[in-house]
Amino acid sequence: MRVAAATLSGGNQQKVIIAREFTRNGRLLVAAQPTRGVDVGSTEFIHRKLVEARDGGMAVLLVSAELDEVLSLADRIAVMYRGKIAGVLDASEATPELLGYMMATGNRPSEPAATA
Repeated sequence: MRVAAATLSGGNQQKVIIAREFTRNGRLLVAAQPTRGVDVGSTEFIHRKLVEARDGGMAVLLVSAELDEVLSLADRIAVMYRGKIAGVLDASEATPELLGYMMATGNRPSEPAATA
């Protein structure tokens, strides 16, 4: 049975797009806000597919405003401040507090304040 993607729910539309992108066998996947506005089941599916792609050797660039999503999926985290990368850290050293501080100031706690 063929169904137009436009007739599907938003979560299912996102699943279709993710499935399409994973079947292209690319070397890089940019996932910008991949779970925004979808239900919990869709979120888990999307996260699982991103991890499978990473584990299969694909480079995955996750762009997300969801701090929990970044902390649970990322290997490395680049923090943006005023449109520039303020720092890159391994996920193992990242905490919500450290990331929040860097997003608010553009620096790690021991660095001098950034100038705008």
